Amino acid sequence: MTADIRTTAPVRRPATPAAPAAKSSRRRGRWGVHLFLSAVSLAFLAPLLLAVYASLRPYEDTAQHGYLSWPKHLSLDYYRRAYTESGMGKYFTNTLMIAVPAVVVTLFLASFVAFAVSRLKLRGGIVLLMFFTAGNLLPQQVIVTPLYVLFNKIPLPWWMSDSLTMYDSYWAVIVVNVGFQTGFCVFVLANFMRTLPQEILEAAVVDGAGVWTQFWRITLPLCRPALAALATLEFTWIYNDFLWALIFISNPDKLPITSSLNNLRGQFFTDYNLLAAGSVLVALPTILVFLLLQRHFIAGLTLGSTKG
Repeated sequence: MTADIRTTAPVRRPATPAAPAAKSSRRRGRWGVHLFLSAVSLAFLAPLLLAVYASLRPYEDTAQHGYLSWPKHLSLDYYRRAYTESGMGKYFTNTLMIAVPAVVVTLFLASFVAFAVSRLKLRGGIVLLMFFTAGNLLPQQVIVTPLYVLFNKIPLPWWMSDSLTMYDSYWAVIVVNVGFQTGFCVFVLANFMRTLPQEILEAAVVDGAGVWTQFWRITLPLCRPALAALATLEFTWIYNDFLWALIFISNPDKLPITSSLNNLRGQFFTDYNLLAAGSVLVALPTILVFLLLQRHFIAGLTLGSTKG
C-alpha cells in the first residue's frame, strides 16, 4: 500500500487595494509634516534673516524704499562700525567671565545632586528633587530687592571685588545664575541617570569602587550627551541675561555683551541697521557654541525616546 503524497502549490494572495492607498496616505502625511516643520523653522528664522539683511544695507536705502525692498548696495561696513563704536571686545570678555564659570559650576553641582537623588538610596530624595525643581517656579523679580541688600553687606577681599563687597562684581551675577539654573539641571540629569542600567554600578561596587569612583568614572562619562545639551542651553541663557547684570553691576566697564547694544543708540537718532549688525555680532558666540556641541546636543534631545 503506497502513501498518497499530495503537493499543494503556495496560494498567492492578491494584493489588497488598500495597500497602495495606505502608502500614498503615509507619503502625504510625511509631506505635510515636512511642510509644517519648514514653515515653523522659517517663522523662527525670519527675524534673524531680516536683521542680517538690514545690517548689510545703508540706512538711507531702507528709509527710502523700506526694509523688504530689493537692495541697491550691500556692504559689511555696519559690522565694523558696530564692533568698534560699541566696544564689543571688552564686553565679550566680561560676558565670558560670567557665563563660563556659571555654566561649569552649575553643571558640577547639579550632577552631584542628581547622582545622590537618582543613584544612591537617599532618604527624601524625591522631596529634595521636588525642592530643586520648585525653585524654578520662583519669579526672579521677587528676590531682586533682598539680593541687592544682601550683596551690599557681603564683604569680599580687594582681589575679588573693587567695591570690597559682592555688589558691583562678577561674583554676584555668577552666584545668582548658578542658584536659578541648578534646579533645572538637577531635574534633567536626575531623570537621565535613572535610565542608566543599575547593573553597571552594582558591578563597580563588587569590584570595590567607592561612591566617588561610581560618580566620576562611571556615571558622569555616561551623562556626556545630557551635559552637552545642558551646557548649550545654560550658556545661551546666561549669555543673553540682561536683568541680573543691570541690577548688580554699577560699573559700566563690567557690564556684559547684552549691554553693549545700548551704546549703538543715539540720543536723538538711532540707526537701526547699525543696531541690527550689532545684534548679529552678539548672537554669533551662541551660534558657535551650538555648532561645536551640535552632535551631543541633538543626542541629548533624544534621550529617553527609545529603550534598550
